[in-house]
Amino acid sequence: MTADTYTNPILNADWSDPDVVRVGDDFYLTASSFGRVPGLPLLHSRDLVNWTLVGHALNRLEPAEEFRVPRHDCGVWAPSLRHHDDRFWIFWGDPDQGIFQVNAPDIRGPWTEPHLVKAGKGLIDPCPLWDEETGEAYLVHAWAKSRSGVKNRLTGHRMHPDGTSLLDEGKLIVDADRIPGWFTLEGPKLYRHDGWFWIFAPAGGVETGWQGAFRSRGFFGPYEEKVVLEQKDTDVNGPHQGGWVRTPSGEDWFVHFQQRGAYGRVVHLQPMRWGTDNWPVLGDDGAPVAVHRRPALPPQPPAAPATDDDFPGGRYGRQWQWTANPEDGWATEHTGDGLRLTCVRSAAAHDLRRLPHVLTQRLPGTPSAVEVELRLDSEEPGARAGLAVLGDAYGWIGLQRGTDGTVHLVHRFAEAVAERERDADHARLAPGARAVLRVETGAGARCRFFYDIGDGPRPSGPVFAANPWRWVGALLGLFALAPEGTGHAGAATFTRFRIDAPRR
Repeated sequence: MTADTYTNPILNADWSDPDVVRVGDDFYLTASSFGRVPGLPLLHSRDLVNWTLVGHALNRLEPAEEFRVPRHDCGVWAPSLRHHDDRFWIFWGDPDQGIFQVNAPDIRGPWTEPHLVKAGKGLIDPCPLWDEETGEAYLVHAWAKSRSGVKNRLTGHRMHPDGTSLLDEGKLIVDADRIPGWFTLEGPKLYRHDGWFWIFAPAGGVETGWQGAFRSRGFFGPYEEKVVLEQKDTDVNGPHQGGWVRTPSGEDWFVHFQQRGAYGRVVHLQPMRWGTDNWPVLGDDGAPVAVHRRPALPPQPPAAPATDDDFPGGRYGRQWQWTANPEDGWATEHTGDGLRLTCVRSAAAHDLRRLPHVLTQRLPGTPSAVEVELRLDSEEPGARAGLAVLGDAYGWIGLQRGTDGTVHLVHRFAEAVAERERDADHARLAPGARAVLRVETGAGARCRFFYDIGDGPRPSGPVFAANPWRWVGALLGLFALAPEGTGHAGAATFTRFRIDAPRR
């Protein structure tokens, strides 16, 4: 890579199902957040290569009662981000409830409360379009077979221009069962260009699929289709599902994801042009690029979404999300630095996947070393806290108060099919109830755990291969908990969270 080029992926972590929009000289991106809170992350860039996280559009998931517990693969699926009538709009599908919308005058808010535009099971991946030529508004969406029994088709609606409701029952506008070789058509993004209605939509599944483009002179069809991006002879599997954006100078670019197992869906940037046949050409004649000339935009300093955190005043940065709707008292602000987590009492203390009060961020897509210092401030027998690599299977390392009052360094894991965790290494006495915890990740998301309880860093247990959830990449997590009982169970304090390159 040189100063004039960029290297994919531009966001090397799980920013799933990205969509992008330009407003003036600024570019904004949102992504799926599934069952994590806050949801609908909002990223900003001036050059389409360097991105920072500036906030979230969704403070809580609704209905709030259903998201009091983790629902890791539910919630916010494949949002679309648009700017219309001097407002930002985000539409998304909750596969169990229907199509929602929020909007705001500024990307940093305030955002409206979620509004249900269309109720129903299996309604996913919605995208609105306000037709500036006619003043009419439209919405297209896909289907989740797991909830509706239907997939591989797109449904179109006329929409009220205020974005609050749909004006008809909907019409099947693309039936991919009728297109030879196409399956799992989803993720549509709707545009108006050069007298055509365009739908950019992927098919073929997240690991092996391709990006399609559809066009029609009328919104309700008929549409003709073309494959415009696929793996070909590159190492980018399943390059698809994202958004088209045009720079102020008229350059076209396409942002999409690549499924990378435990790392989730990392984000790539492809050049885009219009061919002699007036169809879009993505990447290098339809194959993803690894390195390419940067967009012709003003140079920007290197930037990426934040990962490190000193937790000033006990507050955590925007990069952190809970595994369910948070409750008051899980994290306590104070006058110093460090994250003070309450040891929340739980009947599910034996399984971190069932806990709503795990504070998470994305697992980096490159080899890395994750480190944090922990102090256990609890006298409650069984109280524990630690650093986790969380997925369908998980592992964690941390401190636990024993029944005899001593504190031990413990390292535990749970397989995907296990209902309870078990020891990955022997427990060790931890004088002073303090430890520096470290996880080094290597190729294939293989994780090595380390600890320092005052006598230098030492490895713990065997290598653990991080696991994704069904649709979500593995997460890094901080937690504090205690067994069921009564009364306050104390707290744990985490300081100086860092993600660096691993030791050589």
